[in-house]
Amino acid sequence: MNDRTNPTALNMASPFLEIGKIVTAQGMKGEVRVYPDSDFPERFEKPGKRWILKPGTTEPQEIQLIKGRYLDGKGLYVVQLEGVNDRTQAENLQGSKLLVMANDRPNLEAGEFHVADLIGLQVFDQSTQAFVGTVVNLLTAGHDLLEVKLENEKTVLIPFVMAIVPIVDLEQKRIEITPPIGLIE
Repeated sequence: MNDRTNPTALNMASPFLEIGKIVTAQGMKGEVRVYPDSDFPERFEKPGKRWILKPGTTEPQEIQLIKGRYLDGKGLYVVQLEGVNDRTQAENLQGSKLLVMANDRPNLEAGEFHVADLIGLQVFDQSTQAFVGTVVNLLTAGHDLLEVKLENEKTVLIPFVMAIVPIVDLEQKRIEITPPIGLIE
């Protein structure tokens, strides 16, 4: 599990993590549909403080999440935000980003990582210890893919699975991979 947030979507020094984007209004009572950028359901279901960054603005505003629920089969959450009481108010939030504080990080199990911790790690071939590139993003497509920028400025997608990425060392800021033939070329 992770927060899939690409920290460059905000400012790398930002105290916030983007956890989702409001895509549309839901019903007539002010609820909104949120496309999640986080694997943590509590980000959308547990009431409490969140921040919202409206399109065209640079400063997030604090807002209370009142309640939320997952829409089975849609991959979306429906949330109620404080002060958003009708469809028009909800529609005005379309395109807004839902944020949490960057230091509000759930505990992870072994083998789980926060995306923000992976961005910028150097990638090495495990057998030769040759530098491969730098992680610039994590994409989700069936399973997670590390987007790695090579020295020649090209990017490659590396499946983020144990068989190919056996070592992630956050302290040393490095990843070791065992790429199948042709993956990097």
